[in-house]
Amino acid sequence: MSKLRDQALEGGVVIVGAGQAGGRAAETLRAQGFTGRITLIGDEAERPYERPSLSKEMLLDPSCETIAWLHDPEFYAAQDIDLKLGISATAIDREARQVALSNGDRVEYGVLLLATGARVRGLDVPGAGDRCHYIRSLEDSRALRGKLIAGKRVVVIGAGFIGLEVAAAAVTRGCDVVVIEAADGPLGRVAPPMLREYYRALHAARGVTFRFGAQVVGIAPRGQGYVVTTNGDEAWPADIVVAGIGVIPNSGLAEAAGLVCDRGILVDEYGATADPRIFAAGDVARHHNPLLDRSVLLESWQNAQNQAIAIARNIAGDGEPAPYAELPWFWSDQYGINLQIYGLLEDGGEFVVRGDPASENWLMAQLVDGRIVFAAGINAARDLRPLRELMKLRAPVTASDIADTKAALPELLRRARAGMAAA
Repeated sequence: MSKLRDQALEGGVVIVGAGQAGGRAAETLRAQGFTGRITLIGDEAERPYERPSLSKEMLLDPSCETIAWLHDPEFYAAQDIDLKLGISATAIDREARQVALSNGDRVEYGVLLLATGARVRGLDVPGAGDRCHYIRSLEDSRALRGKLIAGKRVVVIGAGFIGLEVAAAAVTRGCDVVVIEAADGPLGRVAPPMLREYYRALHAARGVTFRFGAQVVGIAPRGQGYVVTTNGDEAWPADIVVAGIGVIPNSGLAEAAGLVCDRGILVDEYGATADPRIFAAGDVARHHNPLLDRSVLLESWQNAQNQAIAIARNIAGDGEPAPYAELPWFWSDQYGINLQIYGLLEDGGEFVVRGDPASENWLMAQLVDGRIVFAAGINAARDLRPLRELMKLRAPVTASDIADTKAALPELLRRARAGMAAA
């Protein structure tokens, strides 16, 4: 038996954070045959669920909640998982190996997994307060969706994925939408110029008004609604204001316990902190990714789920631990159009397009030193799969190989594998 599993069996596994990462970790421990105590602690009143639908399907239909629950309520009792909801962890005593809870209890652990996620970055301008909606929890989405009524004026602050998805839902439901963004275009941190332009045009064609290079300086009441003012002296009337300006990792618990944090809890490729009994997964974990050979903090469905599963398997396993090594993957649905992204943008290199970027089916890639480091597709999930594998292999390719729509991408992958095997 591995030392880690021995420690987990002896003292139990405590998981702080009952979101997707925490929930998947708990279920994986049981699926892997772990028989020790499992305590899953969540500060929300809801059992574990997935968050992507909160800014997508949940906002589209006010009559039907589209919630991706991880499991039915009965699952946790049946699996002997002690699910503590509406309770937060307030401190970690590493010497005593205990977690203090907001209800006054203390829970002992043999192994501790921190899956505390992230919180929304608040809009720090005069008048924002409770006049501004955010999307991070099920409660947030429920509070907003009932207000998206045809004819309502919606001002969205931030043109990242959350802001654009909210804008798409609001427009689809007949609202008038203005998006205010400090950068010079949408998706500035995660998308190359051509993809940013695609989404600007996609939303503009459906009636969204953009104001780029503008910063909100205040929100004030006006009549039954509000007025949102910017540094350009523009004043936008609004019935609803939504901010999507990023998130902040919930690393305070770890920091107070003396764990190393740098815009997230620092962990290795196994999800382990400097304390061998404490791990972190999901939006709060800045992990070393062997495929990228650097530390990354990823705010994504895929990372929250798969990193937590990988850590849980190592805790429950008998053999040598396996590193968590996956390409970052992001996705978004807007107006029925699916975007998928693999990898992360890098400085330099060249961009290559396959297909017509004015259509609703095309893809693009970034090549650095003759290898793909980033790939994005519009309604092109099938064609992206060979590019994903080429990225994992770090196989050499040329821009013409990708751009040639007459050449099958699976054949390009087959040739790359054959060439690397012969080398």
